Amino acid sequence: MPRTAVALSRLQAGYQGKQVLDIESAEFPAARLTAVVGPNGAGKSTLMAALAGTLPSSGAQRNDYEGRPAFVPQHSAIPEALPCTVFDAVAMGRWAERGPWRRLNAADRAAIDDAMDRLEVRHLAEQRMSALSGGQRQRVLVAQGLAQRAELLLLDEPDAGADPKARGLITDAVRAETRSGRTVVQVSHNLAEARQADHCVLLHRGRVHAAGTPDDVLTPTTINEVWTPS
Repeated sequence: MPRTAVALSRLQAGYQGKQVLDIESAEFPAARLTAVVGPNGAGKSTLMAALAGTLPSSGAQRNDYEGRPAFVPQHSAIPEALPCTVFDAVAMGRWAERGPWRRLNAADRAAIDDAMDRLEVRHLAEQRMSALSGGQRQRVLVAQGLAQRAELLLLDEPDAGADPKARGLITDAVRAETRSGRTVVQVSHNLAEARQADHCVLLHRGRVHAAGTPDDVLTPTTINEVWTPS
């Protein structure tokens, strides 16, 4: 059995006084890909923000990993006209290690180059983010997350609206992360994609409706319970 990278207990979180999440318990296995699924409004993005530490929450969160998590939020949460180049955007992934003002060293540049190569965006390094297509932009944002080289990578619908090439590159990059021993938690609306994960957490109305292997979680019964209008 893999060790647990993150364990949640009685987690509550929300926005502007409105509670969105009320999770009694949940675990995310280390060095595995966990797919977080559920209908719109189930609390998936809120959960990711709570795991990333960008949203205040109550309850207990036990982390068994070093350093800060890398968090790639939904593309809609990132301004389309970022005033920077592709290289600058990917280099932001090193800020957790070095801060925004220190000069990049050889290790930083190696991490940036590797991330850009894996997502095939190095040839775009001097392009402005505002000039990119949607698929290119998604690949750059994921490259930024990879460049951090964090032990926990959080991806909120990283391939939403992306073209087939971008989706394939992102999928390959995610699997390379878990093979290297890193933990990935990814929100997905694609149940076929979620079935390829190692672990699955199904959210419904801010609670964990089911968790376990995708075969155990994504059954006709649970899908009907969660996605069929009442």
